[in-house]
Amino acid sequence: MSLSKRGKYWWYEFWFAGRRIQESSKSASKSVAKLAEQKRRRELEEGFNSIEDQREEQVRTIRERAKAYFESYVLRNQSATFAEYALKHINEHLADRMLCDIDDGLVREYQDARLRENAAPKTINEEVGFLLRLLGDRGEAIRSRLKKLKQLKLRGGKGVAKVYSSEEKEKLLHEASEARSPLIYPVLMLALETGMRNAEIRHLRWEQVNLKKQFLVVRISKTEGGEGRTIPLSPDLLKALERHLCGTRPGSAASNPSFTCSPRERRITSIRRSRSRQSRPRGETCAERPA
Repeated sequence: MSLSKRGKYWWYEFWFAGRRIQESSKSASKSVAKLAEQKRRRELEEGFNSIEDQREEQVRTIRERAKAYFESYVLRNQSATFAEYALKHINEHLADRMLCDIDDGLVREYQDARLRENAAPKTINEEVGFLLRLLGDRGEAIRSRLKKLKQLKLRGGKGVAKVYSSEEKEKLLHEASEARSPLIYPVLMLALETGMRNAEIRHLRWEQVNLKKQFLVVRISKTEGGEGRTIPLSPDLLKALERHLCGTRPGSAASNPSFTCSPRERRITSIRRSRSRQSRPRGETCAERPA
């Protein structure tokens, strides 16, 4: 450790973890420069050893922490719908609790309370995951202890997937083709023929569909592995997409390239609700449009 005066200010110099630290104290007083050097050395030692004073953070309420967490979550994720849903239930039960109040027992009490509300085990597990992430290092410690006791996740019933028979599939497609919304049939065909997720279909754009070469490209997906994958179009799906393109307003594929766009060029944000919001076009003729 050494002090030296350069101009009117004192500088301090010392070695820390093999590195030379040389900084100005911004003070003309040697005694102040000495205290500044000691403070700077202590800051480096605490940071190096992960020693921080988190008392102010630990007395924040779950409501305050959840608000800050959600604002950050929205910026980093494409969809925040479930996060909003999960944090809403966490706030209903724990909003006024301080972070330092949350322990293993309180997490189990939350699980029990949500079970009494008939929430699904998988939903509760996701909500507990959000809660533990809110708590930071404290949450990781709770997670580790509950996992060791095999109390971290609730067991849910294993659902059995339904396999449609050929007759059921034909009936489903027939009803979809007669639906008022022109989106129901092509969306159902995409789901049946390609296995695409709901969000992948909703974000599909005509520029991703190549009718001439008979394939489409998925750009927005739930997982990184799903993004950019190429899916071939079966003959039945190709006919459904051509029919859907014919049913749109002339030129809309270029002016509003979203696949899930109604004949009125209104963006469909929910396929489930589109049935009651859209009307099937009548009397329109098929015009030439880019494939």
